[in-house]
Formats: sequence, C-alpha cells, structure tokens
Amino acid sequence: MTSPESLVRPARLAPGARVAVVAPSGPVPEERLAAGLDVLRGWGLEPVVGAHVLDSHPEFDYLAGSDAGRAADLQAAWCDPGVDAVFCARGGYGAQRMVELLDWEAMRAARPKVFLGFSDITALHEAFAVRLGVSTLHGPMVAAANFPTDDRAQKHLWATLFEPESVRTIAASGDHRVLVPGVAEGLLLGGCLSLLAAELGAPAVRASARGGLVCLEDVGEETYRIDRYLTQLARAGWFDGAAGFVLGSWAECEPVRGLLVDRLGGGGVPVVDDFGFGHGAGSLTVPLGVRAVLDAESGTLTLAEPALR
Repeated sequence: MTSPESLVRPARLAPGARVAVVAPSGPVPEERLAAGLDVLRGWGLEPVVGAHVLDSHPEFDYLAGSDAGRAADLQAAWCDPGVDAVFCARGGYGAQRMVELLDWEAMRAARPKVFLGFSDITALHEAFAVRLGVSTLHGPMVAAANFPTDDRAQKHLWATLFEPESVRTIAASGDHRVLVPGVAEGLLLGGCLSLLAAELGAPAVRASARGGLVCLEDVGEETYRIDRYLTQLARAGWFDGAAGFVLGSWAECEPVRGLLVDRLGGGGVPVVDDFGFGHGAGSLTVPLGVRAVLDAESGTLTLAEPALR
C-alpha cells in the first residue's frame, strides 16, 4: 500500500481524449446516460461506455448488474492504455461489493489517469488512494439527474479537467458557514460520510485522517444517523489529528449544523460548512489526494499544485 502523503496526480485532459464511463454502483437510466454523454462529446471528448453499464442485477434492483461485471468494466477501463480517464456514471450502492474483485496489482501497473465520481464512489476514492497511490476527483457524475443542466457544476468540472491551473483556488460556491475559524493545511481526503463510516474495519483502508483536510457530505440522512456516523468515526480514532474539516452539501437531510459543531467543533481545528460540493446543485469538483490550505473565514481551498498535471 502507498502512503497517502505521496499520491500521484494524473495528467489533464485535452480535446480528443478517450473517457471510459463505468457503473460501479447503482443502475443507470439510459436516457440520463445519453444526456451526460452528449455533454462530454460537446467538450470534445470521446466517451466509451463499459459493456455492463446498462446492466441490471437479476435479483437486487439497486445494483447495476453483477459484482463481477461492474468490477470487470472498471478494471478494463483503468488498464486500457488507450483510455485517458474513467468517469463513474452514478453512485447509489454497490462499489464496496466489488472492491475485492479488482486486480489491484494489474491496476498498479497501469498508468495513472483521471478517476471521477462521488457519493458511493467514496469507497473507490479511498481504495485508489491507499492501494494505488493515485489522486482522484470528487465531482459530478455523467448520468446524474441534474448534470446536463447544471451549468455551474459543468464549468468547474471542465476547468479542473482541461485547465486545472485556473482553479488552484476553490471558493465555496454558496453562503458558507464558519463553524470554527482558522487556517489549516493538509491533504484533501474524504467524501460521503456514511461510506467512510462503512469502510472502517475493511481490508486496506486508511487508518486515520491524520494531517488531512477532511471533506464530508451526505444525502437523505436523518440527524441521528449522521450523529452515528460521526461518532463511529470519532470513536475509531479516524478523526484523530485531522487538520480541518470541509463540509459540503447535506441534501435532503434534516438541519445538522448544531450536530456538526457538537461532533467536530471541539478539536481546535477549522471547520467550514456549506462549501458547495457533493449532492447539491452547482457541485464543485474537489481533488482528493492533493495538498491544500483551508481558510475557513474566506471559504477557500488553495491547492498546493493543480489538481492534474
């Protein structure tokens, strides 16, 4: 396993790049996929859809086909020397079921490339960081319901992919809330809160967020469940030594700001809420595995280097 302090940044994209679209988690509506692919083609990219992307599991309708099929698509895309990036079609549930089916030795031998997704894809962001030592992009997905019409999310993703030096400073996209003031530096990591809690105890996972700027968000969770996830991670020592917390959207969740202060505010590190990444509209693209400086008051993340080479 690779130290999370030494992650490799993949190369930026250019017009004509081939982008594989895979579905590691939930089933993908064909019409939403088609609309997202049109956006990619409009950017001058050449999307290539995995063989099992439109599959459905014969028994569990929350999965995009079999575990083996979803894993095969991801591995084939990552190991194909003619593919420049791997974009996830959507989240949902299922990525954890196929992590151990991937041939990580073969994937380590392949050249690093852009890997994009969020939500359930958090399990893969963590695996790519720990097992491959590659930084990844926490950002909009191709077959998300609002991706084809979300101009702000599209523009930030496009800039990150094609002109990463233009987004060295990521500014909160909304009215961010400073829960604990301050400035901190660390490695960006994290993702969907419930997935991070579910990863505890799994093979080859990050031992803790020590030294990191922890990005957290979630969707459709009741307050007590968010409390449970945060408490579980805290009790496991996963938050020990974290440099700061950057909190994104809490779409379709009950009001949680008081809970966030209660669970995260006592560590003496900066905490900012409503930063603007995750399940909400206008979602920002955040490069996980890149060092950054968080300024809570100004609501900015300043990257030490561009997200992509």
